Amino acid sequence: MVPSSTELILDRLNHSKFRSRFTLHEKERKYLIDKGLDKIIEHATDFINQRLAPAFPKNDRKQTPWKGHPVFIAQHATATCCRSCLEKWYNIQKGQALTQTEKDFILDLIKAWIKRDYQTHQSVKKHS
Repeated sequence: MVPSSTELILDRLNHSKFRSRFTLHEKERKYLIDKGLDKIIEHATDFINQRLAPAFPKNDRKQTPWKGHPVFIAQHATATCCRSCLEKWYNIQKGQALTQTEKDFILDLIKAWIKRDYQTHQSVKKHS
């Protein structure tokens, strides 16, 4: 089976010493379980639209907290936390509002990372 582009991106991010250190901790995993992935993705959509999509987001490079929500952790892990990271990792130019295609790409990446991270921890728990 040929890996999807999302899987290839996640593998590439996993080779970054900085990006690979992010993981959902117990608090974020519990929140994910309690709310469900669909609700978390609704939150992600809101965060992207409010904090990332504008051409010049308020507090760019500082708009994504480091903890407190699974999406925030996923954004740092996937380099979708600010417009500078989007430009560096995905060549999504600053100074232009995100297109719907770009927002969908970011959302898909966040969702895939959350699923992968959660499954990794479930596997670790089963083998412990």
